[in-house]
Amino acid sequence: MIVATGLSKRYGSRTAVDGISFEVPRGQIVGFLGPNGAGKSTTLKMVAGFLPPTEGTVTIDGLDAQEDSLAARAKLGYMPETVPVYPELRVEEFLSFRAEIKGVRATGSKRKKAVERAMELTKITDRARWLVGELSKGLKQRVALADAIVADPPVLVLDEPTASLDPNQIIDVRELIRSLGGEHTIVLSTHILPEVEATCSRVIILSKGRVAAQGTMDEIRARLSSDARGTSFVFRGEIQAFRDVVARVEGVSIKDVTTAEEPVRRASLAVDDSDGDAAERVERLVSECVAAKLGVREVTLAAKSLEDVFRELTTKDRASDESDEETKEDER
Repeated sequence: MIVATGLSKRYGSRTAVDGISFEVPRGQIVGFLGPNGAGKSTTLKMVAGFLPPTEGTVTIDGLDAQEDSLAARAKLGYMPETVPVYPELRVEEFLSFRAEIKGVRATGSKRKKAVERAMELTKITDRARWLVGELSKGLKQRVALADAIVADPPVLVLDEPTASLDPNQIIDVRELIRSLGGEHTIVLSTHILPEVEATCSRVIILSKGRVAAQGTMDEIRARLSSDARGTSFVFRGEIQAFRDVVARVEGVSIKDVTTAEEPVRRASLAVDDSDGDAAERVERLVSECVAAKLGVREVTLAAKSLEDVFRELTTKDRASDESDEETKEDER
């Protein structure tokens, strides 16, 4: 539904986006991640047709975002990071105006129904007669989201849609985005990593204006260098007996053992996953514990979180940047 090929954006000598390519399949919700300055907002502006690329192309449902700009943008609802609203208009007036310029006709009250639907979905119906300028920043954010969906476009590009929202509002918006998935193709930029894990089927991670990784979380984890996975292990028995059992299982080591409730203990383990066999190693440990008459109460093998993946991908580039700066300083 969205295809970006060799996309670049330069401002003089500074490169904000450096030849990135990615695809967003129809009906999927894709998280767009990266540290500040990675080029996320610039890329989304090019996808939305708001900013022309220096090089490369973007197509929306087969339409070139530059060559066939109006037709491509008609298929897309864009919510920018900085919310553009008219403070002197009432909420429903603003959304009606935006629906009109997006081609939603008034015939048969279609525009009125579109506005009511957008307000209902974003839970701002009770603010319909309020002046936009009198709303809090969080409510303005929801008005902007209503603007993005008012024409019911097949593609939504949302740049930080939950910025300035309180926890309850974030949950509401997250549920809305999830409900729109399937019928709509959604690209979602956010700094709230649990939100991406809860909402998105695929992830694109940018770093230094380039794609550092893209795919499902499992695919990205599989491509990253794997090390020990943290494991919580709760058992009943003597600590030394447990240490003896762990010593017999290759690839498992104890980081810490504490008393949960005598004689129950909680151990923190490191389990080698360099070959993808962490789960099998834990199974062997459980079998050895049973054979040693240690009661196994609970086992939790932690998966690498999105935060772990994000830090691993972006910290490498940050360290590389610092090394480059040190080299330049030495040369000077």
